[in-house]
Amino acid sequence: MKAILISIVVLFFTFLSLSQESISLAVLKYSGGGDWYANPTSIPNLIAYSNENLGTTINPDPVSIDVGSQELFNYPFVHLTGHGNVVLSNQEVHNLRQYLIGGGFLHISDNYGLDKFIRREMAKVLPESEFIELPFDHPIYHQKYEFIKGLPKIHEHDNKAPQGFGLFYEGRLVCFYDFECDLGDGWEDPGVHNDSQSTREKALQMGANIIQFVFTQ
Repeated sequence: MKAILISIVVLFFTFLSLSQESISLAVLKYSGGGDWYANPTSIPNLIAYSNENLGTTINPDPVSIDVGSQELFNYPFVHLTGHGNVVLSNQEVHNLRQYLIGGGFLHISDNYGLDKFIRREMAKVLPESEFIELPFDHPIYHQKYEFIKGLPKIHEHDNKAPQGFGLFYEGRLVCFYDFECDLGDGWEDPGVHNDSQSTREKALQMGANIIQFVFTQ
């Protein structure tokens, strides 16, 4: 395990130049009945956008990885989404915790209906922390693209203002959670949700900010 944690730290440092072709992103697979596989075009589109606009050279093909897999430690950024239930076993809780405290980063995008389940499970992963809403002056909103009012509103959901929550471990943001926003939907192909070009652009810009924040902080 120590060697794995060291390797993920090495990945982070090698990515600081934003030019490492070996970096891949992952979509997190989980049990419980929720559709972890929702938004299949979102992460490939975010990668393409980041490669074009940030100068990154991320592998264009993301992988799907089980929460409990040791392969998780090969991916410095993992994405989780869905509409329903999420259930993590004790082994999966431990694995995800070791991943996060060892240098990994988790982005969660509520695709509507995920909130009560993901909060319950993440409380098991990091019981010493809790989701706090990030202030609008947090650096994640002020990378290449400026979002002075925080997250853009992509989909209606309950017609509430979008919120960006974070989990911290020893002062480091290890998980960013977009709620009442649905960034993942905004990253999908144009014909999937028929979002306007300006809406999709805002979603992709915010996604690129997350990528840039993770790999340069």
